[in-house]
Amino acid sequence: MQIFVNEFSVTGHWDGEPGDEAGLREWAESLRAGLRAGEVTLGTVFMHPDFFAQAAETLELLRVHARIPLLVGCSGQGLVVNGYELENLGGLVLGLYHLPEAEVRATRFDQAMIEAASGPDWWWKTTGVRPENTDGWLVFVDPFHLDGDSWLAQWNEAWPGRPMIGGLATGPKGEPRSQVYLDGEVFEDGGVAVSIGGGIRLERVVSQGCTPIGQPWTITRAEGNLIREIGNRPAYEVLADTFNSLPADEQERVRGNLLVGLVADEYKEDFRRGDFLIRNLLGGDPKSGALAVGAHPRTGQSVQFQCRDAESASEDLAALLDRARRELRHRTIFGGCLCLCNGRGRQMFQRPHHDADLVQQFLGPTGVTGFFCNGELGPIGDRNHLHGYTASLALFTSR
Repeated sequence: MQIFVNEFSVTGHWDGEPGDEAGLREWAESLRAGLRAGEVTLGTVFMHPDFFAQAAETLELLRVHARIPLLVGCSGQGLVVNGYELENLGGLVLGLYHLPEAEVRATRFDQAMIEAASGPDWWWKTTGVRPENTDGWLVFVDPFHLDGDSWLAQWNEAWPGRPMIGGLATGPKGEPRSQVYLDGEVFEDGGVAVSIGGGIRLERVVSQGCTPIGQPWTITRAEGNLIREIGNRPAYEVLADTFNSLPADEQERVRGNLLVGLVADEYKEDFRRGDFLIRNLLGGDPKSGALAVGAHPRTGQSVQFQCRDAESASEDLAALLDRARRELRHRTIFGGCLCLCNGRGRQMFQRPHHDADLVQQFLGPTGVTGFFCNGELGPIGDRNHLHGYTASLALFTSR
């Protein structure tokens, strides 16, 4: 039942049984007593599916005894707290954050709302949040009862350039079921989102776990999900040349781990980590020269091949965290939320706590909660996307 405290946040893991109300009440009170700065602005909670039957009662206990005015979260098979990834320990994690001069507003959305929506104005009226009133959204979604593509398209249009950071909830293994939480309510469909604004910025680190190989190219012919020509040459030929130009040891590393990166913002002069939307390379045809990818690339779009493995994922996250550390060195980090693909963790890195530990190493002692996801949300360029094998970190910072 570890607890982490800094000036603006207190976070902890409770490993008791779901029905132990007295134990949970005592733990919640002790956690709240550790918050040094003022009142709680926002609470985040992530619970193992063992808590499904008692989720509503658990939320109410936490709200009352930790004195949380706004509580959001979801279910997760694996949990994250500070520098620890609790992949098989169960329980729940709770974060209490004091965010000075923040404007926070929560909303609940579902499939019926997505089908009823009629443009950005509809969402502004429904949520009470206009683009000028938010710096971004912290979002948790049930993946089984929502058209995620339509939802993302609508929210990207309603709040252009505003990040949406979070993930898709996980539930019992093998069951198409999960839960999302808002204050004392439990939902098994749709999603919950919190707008962060006022005196607080919502910064992000979105690591898709890849290292670029070769050089950026321009797509000169694309149809549907096919890249037919790159640099006026057959796309398959460019891929083959890129692979063959690598040293033998790198070829072995890249084999079976190839993906494509599509540039999100063509107006940049130089492309770097975080500028590419990573998507699967589905196959290639040496006769036609076409490459099939898990996206709809555009003629004129820049592309660079990518490698994803444990070494690449570690290198990518470290580089992005180092950049964030330098960019945020004059600002206060009040806390964060880390959403990790359930394909990361021990099975990718062959050791525990890899991603969560790196966050603490680069950003200093920071109160972080989170969970392992069915998909991760985060922006590439000025649009938000659903990712896989990604570490998506939301940071609550000063302006």
